[in-house]
Amino acid sequence: MRTRQAMLLEQFNAAPAPEARELLKPCLDIDRWVEEITAARPFPGVEDLLAAARRAADPFTPEELEGALSHHPRIGEKASGASAEASMSRSEQAGVNPDDQHIAAALAEGNRAYEEKFGRVFLIRAAGRSAEEMLSALQERLGHTPEQEEPIVAEQLREIAVLRLQQSVQDGAFREELSA
Repeated sequence: MRTRQAMLLEQFNAAPAPEARELLKPCLDIDRWVEEITAARPFPGVEDLLAAARRAADPFTPEELEGALSHHPRIGEKASGASAEASMSRSEQAGVNPDDQHIAAALAEGNRAYEEKFGRVFLIRAAGRSAEEMLSALQERLGHTPEQEEPIVAEQLREIAVLRLQQSVQDGAFREELSA
């Protein structure tokens, strides 16, 4: 069973490095990103933490991108499991209504085409976007070359990470799901 605990920014700043890493990893599972943010503590405020998250590990290596993408479900498919990362993903994809058969079919077909072309899952910051917006972006990005697509994927990963971190530290608290 999972419970939600809040950690104030001051507690995050003072936490032992292994604990800080554990709290950051669901936001973005790239070790170099996690290490850079952990090492940059203490942060005077949440905005400083988010700015560091935007800059950390820039640019990502192709191997880091592939590793991080392995944790993301296809757009239109809900993440399973009880991990913090799965919970965040389900919340982020709330704009996709599984009962809309037309959109669901178009996303499934687009996901297949993207994976065939690029060899990886289509990634987009889903939070705040409608299913139609995500489908439009998917169709547009299918026209890209791998060289055009890689920096877009990296930026989408970074946007997702910063949003997850921002949600975790809202009102001065850093939240993480921990095993009870």
